[in-house]
Amino acid sequence: MRITKEKKQENYDRIVATASELFRERGFDGVGVAELMERAGLTHGGFYNHFRSKEELIAESTENGLSETLQRYAGHDVLDVMELYLAREHRDGRGQGCTAAALSCDAARQPEKTKAVFAAGIEKLVRAVEGGIARHHASSAGGRAQAIAILAQAVGAIVLSRACPDDFPLADELLDACLADCRDAIENRMRER
Repeated sequence: MRITKEKKQENYDRIVATASELFRERGFDGVGVAELMERAGLTHGGFYNHFRSKEELIAESTENGLSETLQRYAGHDVLDVMELYLAREHRDGRGQGCTAAALSCDAARQPEKTKAVFAAGIEKLVRAVEGGIARHHASSAGGRAQAIAILAQAVGAIVLSRACPDDFPLADELLDACLADCRDAIENRMRER
């Protein structure tokens, strides 16, 4: 029995969303196609109706996850974004969290296509942070460099915090110190106006 274009698109979207969450939780190598399709409520064989390979799905789900991150914080003030991003809830919610924090290390070992998707997504994150900083002050001088530094620091803090045991004090110290530093950097720019 043939399925409609709408149903095929719905299945495709479900596979990508499921993969995006599972990959963020366990990494690219921690999820097999059979498990992914079962979690999506579809048959294993149906995977190849949508993707030529797992690598193709990795690139697509990465783009989806990075877009989700942008959408999640769109419209928020950059200081509010830092509060939300560098929170214990984000750290602990890996499957729903930022793809850059969850999968950048895995992406470094992926084919160029996946790296290119990451680069494009990271560029969009940098521009979003840069735009958020620009709304706080008129001068755009150094705004891109500061946005890169803030993004790298925030992503790094999440990565390092997740590497610590949950009850280890350093896990929260990393988030708190980074949040304070990012807040100071943004507020200092605002005072420069």
